[in-house]
Amino acid sequence: MAEEMATQVGPSRLDIAYERFGDTALPPVLLIMGGGAQMINWPDGFCTELVDRGLHVVRFDSRDTGHSTHLSDAPVVDMPAAMAGDLTTASYTLSDMAADTVGLLDTLGFDSAHLVGLSMGGMIAQTIAIESPDRIRSLTSISSRTGAPGVGDADFAAIGPLGPQPHDRQSYIDWQVRASRAIWSPGFAFDETAVAETAGRVYDRGRDHEAMMRHFVAVLASGDRTAQLKSLQVPTLVLHGANDLMCGVSGGRATADAVPGAKLMIFDGMGHHLPRELWPTFADNIAELVHRAEAATN
Repeated sequence: MAEEMATQVGPSRLDIAYERFGDTALPPVLLIMGGGAQMINWPDGFCTELVDRGLHVVRFDSRDTGHSTHLSDAPVVDMPAAMAGDLTTASYTLSDMAADTVGLLDTLGFDSAHLVGLSMGGMIAQTIAIESPDRIRSLTSISSRTGAPGVGDADFAAIGPLGPQPHDRQSYIDWQVRASRAIWSPGFAFDETAVAETAGRVYDRGRDHEAMMRHFVAVLASGDRTAQLKSLQVPTLVLHGANDLMCGVSGGRATADAVPGAKLMIFDGMGHHLPRELWPTFADNIAELVHRAEAATN
């Protein structure tokens, strides 16, 4: 596993950092992370679980995260205005991020791939399925939603008291530990050591608070995908935690209801993260979906 850089990716001609795991001859699975998060927020162990099930895994930094292009000259997000419906400070939409992802597929030489998206990453994967259906072989949407009003809403009371992210390294790590604890899976042990270690790596690779805001407004500016999801013809798996405070479980239910033939799995005790104890179960079901989709096209 070594980090690589794709340059001049997609219509926006961005640089996208990525890593590959496993045999490149195996079915390709592209992991798309959530808002403000980096590719290393996909745990190495989870990637290994997928590789062990006969998959080739790629994870990457979305625009404005990690070592990929940061749009630092973009307008400052007016969050109160955006929440009230004024989206004039949105720098881009999920469609732009979907185009980045398709551009990465081009760089990697994949005519199509299996997409696994978490939270906002699930929304990007859904958008690719809608806008570029020939580039997706299967869709796994984790802890995500359709964009419909009142569906999969976040409980901001859980993180509101945390205040803004600090700028110095140790304070940022401490803040991330508190934030992760607030949205953790109540049915599983909190791993403070792992959270702190990942937070330090995220800080060192390029923490960007404004990127989180730009991602959030991109989601708001992209609207409701429900009608388009109803027309999809792609094997789909929806995974969601029953105790998710950042994307309520109604988001997963609505996604599965919208996509014809989608399989829905809801996990008691799971919040807005990937519990280590569930990695084998997630990997089993993703691999089953992938291999079934591969068999259907061969």
